[in-house]
Amino acid sequence: MKIKHYPDDVSQNFLKLRNQLISATGKAIGDYNMIEDGDTVLVCMSGGKDSHAMLMILLALQERAPINFKLIAMNLDQKQPGFPADILPAYLEKLGVEYRIVEADTYSIVKEKIPEGKTTCSLCSRLRRGIIYTTAQQLGANKIALGHHRDDIVQTLFLNMFYGAKMKAMPPKLATNRGEFMVIRPLAYCAEKDIAAYARGMQFPIIPCDLCGSQENLQRQKIKDMLNNWEREQPGRINNIFRAIGNVEPSHLADFDLYDFKHLSQAKDEDEDPMFDHEKFSAGNDMALSIASQDDKRIEFARKPFPVAVSTEE
Repeated sequence: MKIKHYPDDVSQNFLKLRNQLISATGKAIGDYNMIEDGDTVLVCMSGGKDSHAMLMILLALQERAPINFKLIAMNLDQKQPGFPADILPAYLEKLGVEYRIVEADTYSIVKEKIPEGKTTCSLCSRLRRGIIYTTAQQLGANKIALGHHRDDIVQTLFLNMFYGAKMKAMPPKLATNRGEFMVIRPLAYCAEKDIAAYARGMQFPIIPCDLCGSQENLQRQKIKDMLNNWEREQPGRINNIFRAIGNVEPSHLADFDLYDFKHLSQAKDEDEDPMFDHEKFSAGNDMALSIASQDDKRIEFARKPFPVAVSTEE
């Protein structure tokens, strides 16, 4: 059965948005070598807009890719109160993709082990991760695809800085501890607002993702609001922060495990800071300022006269 990739009343704007998301996802997959020939990818479906978009975009890429890879959609039913367990199976069945619904009552374990009012995120995510890894092993999957996008990655950077005093985000690609699986985030280059617009156009059967109301989610929402305010003040700021995560200069930070500050005696060319590049500054003949006078108490710089350009045109 051929998968239907867009609604009947599709507009040119929607098609443009869809193509942009497919292109960005394809570029992320290529840049980080996320999917290779013969891979089996377990696509983790929460039922939110991001995982819905990820599955549909991966299906589109699967049809046009020059390599062969298998996709298996997976939804973890953690038995949270109010979780609509029938929605995703019905949708995936209609879509015609291979899928597994995994049932595991992690909710009761978390409620039993974590005192009321304390954050449940650490234990919940650890249980969820173990179930996903076990499922991937059972199904013969070597890649696990998560639906985190560019904004999630930037938000995680600030969460770790503000609450954990660590510069750490979500990598687009991550090897698991024992090296059995590779965790990939194909939507790493995609903006949340574009995914949201795409999801609205596709009319995905969305399942709310705030059922637990956890403390970590509340902290993430504050970070999200802060970043969105910055984005309104200066459009493009979130993307610049994301680009900075992939453009790191260890010599201009302060981690002595990443850079040998203790034995630093002479900078490498790539570590040189232009603001201290005095040799090039003083050697230039076209500098705007030069030393005009100095004594044992004061050094004075003065502007040099610039030659007047004479036009040969009449």
